[in-house]
Amino acid sequence: MDIAVDPTVFRLAIFVLAVFVGYYVVWSVTPALHTPLMAVTNAISSVIIVGALLAAAAHGTAGSGPAGASVWVSKGAGAIAAALASVNIFGGFLVTQRMLAMYRKKDKTAGAKH
Repeated sequence: MDIAVDPTVFRLAIFVLAVFVGYYVVWSVTPALHTPLMAVTNAISSVIIVGALLAAAAHGTAGSGPAGASVWVSKGAGAIAAALASVNIFGGFLVTQRMLAMYRKKDKTAGAKH
């Protein structure tokens, strides 16, 4: 007896498990590890940029029909993914800079007037 699982159901189950694991991993992080976690998130987003650029540069038959349409869908999705990942990286660096600034010692002579 051979039981086959539909690939869509299999992928959906993996996605649901990833959501649960991600939720519990993120909420169990101590506050001291938030800054390094942000740096790793920025690194992951830079890998996403590479994949998005590869998708945006997809080659294929640009003729009429379904094959030509899928090339444009791939290019469009790649461009949108690159734009969103760029915003994510830029925002992540801003948040990381702000969090690191909280740990710097205050310079008492900078605020004093002569």
